[in-house]
Amino acid sequence: MASFSAPHSHSKKPLGKMADWFRQALVKKPKERPVSSKSHPSDNSELASEDILPSSSPGPDVSAVSSPTPVDTSSSGRWSKDYDVCVCHSEEDLAVAQELVSYLEGSTASLRCFLQLRDATPGGAIVSELCQALSNSHCQVLLITAGFLHDPWCKYQMLQALTEAPGAEGRTIPLLSGLTRAAYPPELRFMYCVDGRGPDGGFGQVKDAVMRYLQTLS
Repeated sequence: MASFSAPHSHSKKPLGKMADWFRQALVKKPKERPVSSKSHPSDNSELASEDILPSSSPGPDVSAVSSPTPVDTSSSGRWSKDYDVCVCHSEEDLAVAQELVSYLEGSTASLRCFLQLRDATPGGAIVSELCQALSNSHCQVLLITAGFLHDPWCKYQMLQALTEAPGAEGRTIPLLSGLTRAAYPPELRFMYCVDGRGPDGGFGQVKDAVMRYLQTLS
């Protein structure tokens, strides 16, 4: 009887090599790939960036910054007196004084004016009425004309106005009308006057002077 060898005896050596190769492949560690700091930031850098620049950090509140508010004639100090302007004039200049009062009261500021023959209390003493009108007015406009210079009551009002506000610049406003500078009262030499020879009789400058003074009130 002929003898036969096992069919697997010839492949024993190759199978052993293949098994060794698989064992080495399983034991072998995979190579580590370098991590790019640009594409994959570390967890620590992410935390640091969140601490420094939080995404939910609010910006500066622009609305909280208040702009300075300009002063206007609606300040509470304006209402501490009954009138904004007391117009001092002679009796013969009543028509011009009425025109000035109408101009001031009809302005956008609606200036409150005291006109003696219109606003004085009937039966009141002239001296007390004049003094009260001056003290209850922020500004005094002196309508200086030839009639003003010859009227003793006008001179009294002028001196009283200077006594009421000797150092208040802009409170007493002389309006020189129909006179030259040579006729300007010596008591007012230290004050600038409004020249009434302009197209509007100096009414615009008077209004501006009153407005500037009212803006100084707190």
